[in-house]
Amino acid sequence: MNWEELIESETKKDYFKAIKKAILSDNQNGKSIFPYPKNYFRALDFCSYEDLKVVILGQDPYHTQGVADGLAFSSGIDNYMPPSLRNIFLELEDDIGIKNQNVSLEGWAKQGVLLLNSYLSVQEGQPLSHANIGWDLFTNKVLIEASRKCNVVFMLWGSYARSKIDILESQNLILEATHPSPLSAHKGFLGCKHFSKANAYLGRHDIKQIDWQLA
Repeated sequence: MNWEELIESETKKDYFKAIKKAILSDNQNGKSIFPYPKNYFRALDFCSYEDLKVVILGQDPYHTQGVADGLAFSSGIDNYMPPSLRNIFLELEDDIGIKNQNVSLEGWAKQGVLLLNSYLSVQEGQPLSHANIGWDLFTNKVLIEASRKCNVVFMLWGSYARSKIDILESQNLILEATHPSPLSAHKGFLGCKHFSKANAYLGRHDIKQIDWQLA
């Protein structure tokens, strides 16, 4: 599997033409769309299928100017840590003792962590505004292909991410928890120990573990 081939194939389909049309319409109506179009497929650009080890599934990009960078939960503003990312880092520190301050998750992506949002664009100030334009048809295809590779760890945080279990194949490790949002993190995300569980699983299958420390 090659992500470039998948993108080339899917973008020719009618549903993807409808996605482009919806985004164009928003632009023509003066609405700001995040992230920049060049970053829609950034998660796939950084994490090749060959290198894929872990999938962390988000829902849609941050809807504040400059924050969405094309990687789920990552921040494009150096000095801004979104609340969900703060809780992710709190869990990481509690789980394996790593303390991160770098809000860009590029370092994870480059090691084989696919930081995928289900919806790859959003209107400024309007969460889930592009939830119904067809992005999930594309990202479901990505998830299905990812799950066909053996020994991949899927981290599904929140009810929406967990709803994708049915399309994933069983030869992988599927870890579930509540969303790291401040509204739900204390209900099961904090204390889930997904980072150590992921590395233990990779180690058991002789796969190089993720260095969760961000430079």
